Amino acid sequence: MKFGEMFTEYRHGEEEWFLEKCRYVEYKKLKKVLKKCKTCKSTTRSDDESATSLSDSFQCQSCPLCDQMFFEELMKEASDIAGFFKSRVRHLLHLHVATGMQRCMMRLRRCFADEKQALIHEGHILIQYITMNAIAIRKILKKYDKVHGSENGKNFKLKMRAERIELLHSPWLIELGAFYLNSGLDKVGNFKNSFGRVSCGNLNEDQPVMKLMLPNSIELEFDLTCAICLETVFNPYALKCGHIFCKACACSFASVMIFQGVKAASQCSKCPICREVGVYEEAVHMIELQLLLKIRSKEYWKERMMGERSEMVKQSKMFWNEQTMQMIGY
Repeated sequence: MKFGEMFTEYRHGEEEWFLEKCRYVEYKKLKKVLKKCKTCKSTTRSDDESATSLSDSFQCQSCPLCDQMFFEELMKEASDIAGFFKSRVRHLLHLHVATGMQRCMMRLRRCFADEKQALIHEGHILIQYITMNAIAIRKILKKYDKVHGSENGKNFKLKMRAERIELLHSPWLIELGAFYLNSGLDKVGNFKNSFGRVSCGNLNEDQPVMKLMLPNSIELEFDLTCAICLETVFNPYALKCGHIFCKACACSFASVMIFQGVKAASQCSKCPICREVGVYEEAVHMIELQLLLKIRSKEYWKERMMGERSEMVKQSKMFWNEQTMQMIGY
């Protein structure tokens, strides 16, 4: 079955009720644009006796017929998809880690139904949603380059990465993987068949890695090592650029105190890896990943927790001593 047919079948399948609420790649529409462009180029070639080959006629760095609507439309769709995925995963994980009164209210709203299974099912839908749309974007860009004999499609991928809307490299996908591991689904047989596969080895190893095997044989690996302390991330935060660090390490690099938080960093603070500025304000606290570390590496978690608390108390005392000295004029 061709991907176009598979994508159409997916959109009108069992989860059609879910897909009606969200944006998706207009694969057929974009494919028609490329087909029209290809037809026009073929006609031009037949009228041009100086053309030596079909491939020569397709060599171009830009195409007015396609580019005006093709890339603009695709960028908007990808941005909307990434935004929807982020908001839905955030909501799902908020329900999963809810405690106390929040959890009671959630159970009342669901009439005491099995909310865990409902969350797992929604997570499955979200994984399929982001995977199918990512494949659609990859295939339509590949087709664009084939039709035009250019690398504009390949360059567009780099632009998406620069705009931080690359679908399969989102920290929210890591959080979703951690959610499945925390739910114990890596030990359930039918999980591997219906959801893909997620695994995470010993988090105390030199190179702790989370592996996600998504539908359509897409395999992803996420390194869980903090690039600053070179240990497994503890109390992890994902910056706007997508890089993940320990909270204490990120605060130290941005010259803010731990109790002030990562988001207290100035706009001029840069990411330790990519050196991009303004990435701390929208940092995401990866709660599920922290919970995974707490469950699977208890001793390491306790050791790091004690160290962070000790450093935070030390910084707090220093900060308030300085504030007191300023107030009394010393």
